[in-house]
Amino acid sequence: PTVTSPCKILKCNSEFWAATSGSHHLGAEEAPEFCTALRAYAHCTRRTARTCRGDLAYHSAVHGIDDLMVQHNCSKDGPTSQPRLRTLPPGDSQERSDSPEICHYEKSFHKHSAAPNYTHCGLFGDPHLRTFTDTFQTCKVQGAWPLIDNNYLNVQVTNTPVLPGSSATATSKLTIIFKSFQECVDQKVYQAEMDELPAAFVDGSKNGGDKHGANSLKITEKVSGQHIEIQAKYIGTTIVVRQVGRYLTFAVRMPEEVVNAVEDRDSQGLYLCLRGCPVNQQIDFQAVRSAQATEGRARRKGPSLPAPPEAFTYETATAKCREKLPVEDLYFQSCVFDLLTTGDVNFMLAAYYAFEDVKMLHSNKDKLHLYERTRALTPGNMAPTGTHPALWVALLCLCWLCLL
Repeated sequence: PTVTSPCKILKCNSEFWAATSGSHHLGAEEAPEFCTALRAYAHCTRRTARTCRGDLAYHSAVHGIDDLMVQHNCSKDGPTSQPRLRTLPPGDSQERSDSPEICHYEKSFHKHSAAPNYTHCGLFGDPHLRTFTDTFQTCKVQGAWPLIDNNYLNVQVTNTPVLPGSSATATSKLTIIFKSFQECVDQKVYQAEMDELPAAFVDGSKNGGDKHGANSLKITEKVSGQHIEIQAKYIGTTIVVRQVGRYLTFAVRMPEEVVNAVEDRDSQGLYLCLRGCPVNQQIDFQAVRSAQATEGRARRKGPSLPAPPEAFTYETATAKCREKLPVEDLYFQSCVFDLLTTGDVNFMLAAYYAFEDVKMLHSNKDKLHLYERTRALTPGNMAPTGTHPALWVALLCLCWLCLL
């Protein structure tokens, strides 16, 4: 059975934001409705308190509620229904034309020089990683792993087994911490879990806080519960998080200058988007694919995988993936791999959306597709690279003489 957190603080956060969307500039007539939504928020946190004792997002929300109660003179006693407040009229989207220039990366850092070089990293499926250097890996990485760790933000993913006893894992939790930056943004934390893809930070806000350039960090909900986008203009970064099936996918577009903004390069050894997965966590994609083609499903080192709930043969998995991914690149091969190891057709959609995100975020349109390196040798029937043909013939003759 899949693992999910009993703490439902993310649900409380998203419900509060849904009830108060567009109410950042409250009029006097809206204050009672805001207080009603705030009391409902407090009631929701109390219901989940027992299962959230060690959750930082929960404690942050509780303190935030107390502060908001004081700021808006809200009574703790009163109705707790959740009427949706009026949204801001079109054209008043909280964009501040007077935001400081330092809060717009391209304007501040590269005003008199060439445009910055952007890089892309993505994580999806079982799980497959495309690094900032366009290296493609299939990894195990069960548990919590740092995906990005630099001077501006941290991203951590948690991967859990897809099937009992299986080494096939997928991303079940994602935490993004945007660090406080000059007069632009306060520190903000975003968390998503299986079946919980909020359109707000853990404190219920959708921007960078109370600073002058707060709107240089914003969350936009593209598809409710399925697709959110975070724009961090102060560092020139775009992040896309999706829930496909029960699991999460991650994609980011980030300037090289921000990628490499680390105080201690030696401490970044497990920063997956930059360094890739550790060697002992990587899966030999070619070897597994060969096994899939000949045996009908993937086999990994260690105990055999249990049979997936829906059995795909190599042929049916290939046909299914071709419906969404007509080019047989590594995204297509990842799709086939995941269908054979999990039997879950949602992994096909994860590969499809991962490639759609690459098309949107990657700066080099000639590098959208990735292909396996062609091995110069077929094991067992060709000479090693660098061996002279005449020497190889001589060695074969010597072997025949030995046999005679």
